[in-house]
Amino acid sequence: MESKQSNSQRETNYRLFDEKTTSGFGFFDLPEKPLPPPPPCLEVVPSEVSSNVKYTVEPVNVDGLTLLKGRVSTQEVFALSNSDLVPGKYEGGLKLWEGSIDLIKALSSDMQDGKLSFGGKRILELGCGHGLPGIFACLKGAATVHFQDFNAEVLQHLTIPNVKANIQKKFPYLTDVNEYRSIEADTRFFAGDWGEVHSILPFVSSDEIAGYDIILMAETVYSISALPSLYELIKKVPLDVVFEYVLFIFNNLFVCKLLSIVF
Repeated sequence: MESKQSNSQRETNYRLFDEKTTSGFGFFDLPEKPLPPPPPCLEVVPSEVSSNVKYTVEPVNVDGLTLLKGRVSTQEVFALSNSDLVPGKYEGGLKLWEGSIDLIKALSSDMQDGKLSFGGKRILELGCGHGLPGIFACLKGAATVHFQDFNAEVLQHLTIPNVKANIQKKFPYLTDVNEYRSIEADTRFFAGDWGEVHSILPFVSSDEIAGYDIILMAETVYSISALPSLYELIKKVPLDVVFEYVLFIFNNLFVCKLLSIVF
C-alpha cells in the first residue's frame, strides 16, 4: 500500500509541469501564444550604461530603511508606451513591483530576529528589474550579489544605475561600481532567459564550485510556461543553495510544489 502511494505521489510530482495538467487558476490554463526566440545571454558591465535615457532617482522607504530607485521611460528604452510587459520582448523589469518591497521587509524581519545574515553570502537575484532586494543584500554585507534579468536594457538603464545610486549613498567617496566591488560586494549583471542563462552564471555552470547561498525572487512569474525553465535553472545550482527566500507573491501554490520537489 505504501509503495503504491509513494509511486502515485512520485508520478504527481513529475507531472508538475506537464502541459496537459491544469493549474486550477482560470486564466493560467488558457493556451499561450508561441513566444519569439529569447535574446542571447550576456554579461552586462557597468561601462555599458547608456547616458541617452533619462534616469531620475526616487527614495523608497521600507520599514525605516531608505533605498533609492530609478525611473526610466519604457518608451525611451523599448519604444513601448503604457505597458507592464510584452511576453518575449519586455518582461516588466522597468516597473517596481510591490512584491520586491514585501521581500525586503521579510528579509529585514528575519535579520532582526536573528534568523538570517547576509555576511559573506553569495546572492543571486533572478528577474531582478530594479534590483532592490539584491541591493539590500549588498548593503547588509553580502560578499557576492549577481543580478539577472531577461532584458539587458533593464540592467543597463535601471539596475546598474540603481546599484550605483545606493552604493554612492552609503559610500559617497566612491565614484563607480567597480570600486565598490573591490571593498564590499562583488556585483555583476547577467541578461538572458531562464532556460539558457545558467551557461553564463558563475556559480551555476559547474558542479565543482560552491553555489549561491540565497536566491532572491519576487513577482517574476506571470505565466505557467515559465516555471519549467525556472525549475531547471534552480536544479543546476549546487545543492548547498538556500531556497527559503525564493518568494512568489503572485502564486504561492506553484512555489510550494516547486520547493517540495527541490528539497
